[in-house]
Amino acid sequence: MTAVPYPRPTQAVVLAGGQGSRLRPYTDDRPKPMVEIPGTGIPIIGHQLNWLAAEGVTDAVISCGHLAEVLQEWLAGAELPLSVTTVVENEPLGRGGGLKYAASSLPRPDEPWYATNGDIWTRFSLREMADFHHERDADATLALARPRIPWGAVETDSFGHVLDFIESPPSPYLINAGVYVFSAAFTRLLPDRGDHERTTFPRLARERRLAGFPLPQGAYWRAIDTAKDLTEAAKELAAQRA
Repeated sequence: MTAVPYPRPTQAVVLAGGQGSRLRPYTDDRPKPMVEIPGTGIPIIGHQLNWLAAEGVTDAVISCGHLAEVLQEWLAGAELPLSVTTVVENEPLGRGGGLKYAASSLPRPDEPWYATNGDIWTRFSLREMADFHHERDADATLALARPRIPWGAVETDSFGHVLDFIESPPSPYLINAGVYVFSAAFTRLLPDRGDHERTTFPRLARERRLAGFPLPQGAYWRAIDTAKDLTEAAKELAAQRA
């Protein structure tokens, strides 16, 4: 294997503090990342940590919030494939402030790092994303997904004749997939409080220092927001194993 002449990230932050109100009753007694994917016996956070480790991550900082003790107890008893530290926000800092607070516990502050939302179940090459990030000399790179529209679409011609019905077509728009690569310098660009997606990201975009990495064709990606997402994830997993 050819050596990479720059350091790929080996550390990551997982944002796992959300309440998951749309996943109730699953989240009545556990935080959202602790909800199990049906048929796997493993919570979302477990799938994420396995994926991060497989992509070369050796250290993860998990930012906890809602029912943090449930997540911490599971981590303490699980056989983890990497070293994990947890941090808990004592007061709400916003998405950007929470990310900065968690990043302050990364073991190597002078190196790049990954971040992921705690409700994302995905599989793609983080190494390729890190290379993409480096090639563009970006301060931040976000993964971009093209989700399927949950409704059927109707195709028409210019005169108004219906030509076809398309069940759950791919969206024409790319969305933020909730997975990131950040340079070491990015941490100090985050707000102490507030939302980096309303402040830091727009500023970097204007300066052409923000990159977007489209997920490779066929890469699996799903945000687990509702009970329906859990059901669909289980079906997709079963189809992959068939």
